[in-house]
Amino acid sequence: MPKISVIGAGSAVFSLNFIRDVCLKPNLRGCTVHFMDIDQSRLDGAHGLCVRYAQEVGLELDLRKTTNRSEALQGADIVLNLALVAGHHRLRAGWDLARTFGYEWGGSLHVMHDEAFWINFYQLKLFESVMQDIEAICPNAFYIQLDNPVMAGMTLLHRKYPHRAGRMVGLCHGYAAVYWLAMQLGIPRQGLTYEIPGVNHFVWLTKLFSNGEDMMPRVREWAASQPNDKLADLCRRVGVYPIGDTGTDGGGSWGWWYHRDAATLKHWQEDPSVFWNGYFTSGEAMVANIQRVVQDTSAKVTEAFPPGESDELMVPLIEALLCDIPRVLIGNVGNAGEYVPGVPRDFAVEVPTLVSKRGIQPISTHPLPPTALAYLLRDCVAPVNLELAAHEQRNKQMLVELVMMDPWTKSETQARNMIDAVLALPVHAEMRAHYEG
Repeated sequence: MPKISVIGAGSAVFSLNFIRDVCLKPNLRGCTVHFMDIDQSRLDGAHGLCVRYAQEVGLELDLRKTTNRSEALQGADIVLNLALVAGHHRLRAGWDLARTFGYEWGGSLHVMHDEAFWINFYQLKLFESVMQDIEAICPNAFYIQLDNPVMAGMTLLHRKYPHRAGRMVGLCHGYAAVYWLAMQLGIPRQGLTYEIPGVNHFVWLTKLFSNGEDMMPRVREWAASQPNDKLADLCRRVGVYPIGDTGTDGGGSWGWWYHRDAATLKHWQEDPSVFWNGYFTSGEAMVANIQRVVQDTSAKVTEAFPPGESDELMVPLIEALLCDIPRVLIGNVGNAGEYVPGVPRDFAVEVPTLVSKRGIQPISTHPLPPTALAYLLRDCVAPVNLELAAHEQRNKQMLVELVMMDPWTKSETQARNMIDAVLALPVHAEMRAHYEG
């Protein structure tokens, strides 16, 4: 039977959602899922919870666990990477420092954002390390990346491992915001088709059909009726609708001009601090609820977390790959075939992909409007390319130049002092040695 290796399985929320979706797929009955995490306690909790869940729904799965990544990868057909090396505590510690140097939420994609440079550093090292292990241990396995930074990570991997094109993909659930938009417009989900090209966390709805009828005129008409909505304003200006994290607080609150002062925030009904505080609070509450169920072995897991298919793409994609059930799914892949016209061929793009036993086959999309493409190249491609160059060359000056691109940076001294303060944190000894050693 097929084997799925889950790296970073101690993330109980992700692991439970994954197993819930697997349990709704009879085609995956009997497969092996090997959980791996370096934190034994978190690993035990996530594994035990998922074992109980599978037993309660009566699905036969071979659920294993290990703290040894090589063991988990032995014989793997699918490698699912959920791992976050530097946790939220490191992210928030960096944010607290950055704010003392004048950085604020809103358009700050490499500082006041969950893909801050001091988080990405560890993630990029992890991605390459995992891929090296895959090449050595299970070279025919498909690699699925869910952890951020998807854009920078998939760009790095496609550049270094071009022969793996068609066997690796990054996933993000931001695309599902199209269903929220359809609900606002009163369009039923059934019969909905769409095109949402771009790069991760910067994608735009360029095509929307309901049972073959073009819905984009309705989208633009609705946007015109929302004078104080930032996403609607972007649609009015660009001509296509921003989807997922493109314009929300979770995407770094792009663009910065909606957040430049208190009056502007009030006009656009924006408050990134409320979003992020809610994000962390809800996450902590979910973890606490999971821990409660883990510790209470008499509780039914299915009562606390009822079966129900999520909008996450990982399990439909795995089923399509393993069982040869062709599906079109949104994925992040290298742009070698110019699937998003105008984006460099060596950069990762987010596009529809045809997934089956033949692999992950990207589908070309229509060009983005000139305005959307210009912002994509300036605010996504340029800084990610600089970040990857800084990382690869261990070049601190390039890291300074990256932060100089941030809209809240007013001087090189400000950028350099903030970077030095973050690097000086005890938890960043490895990154400090990388850039200063």
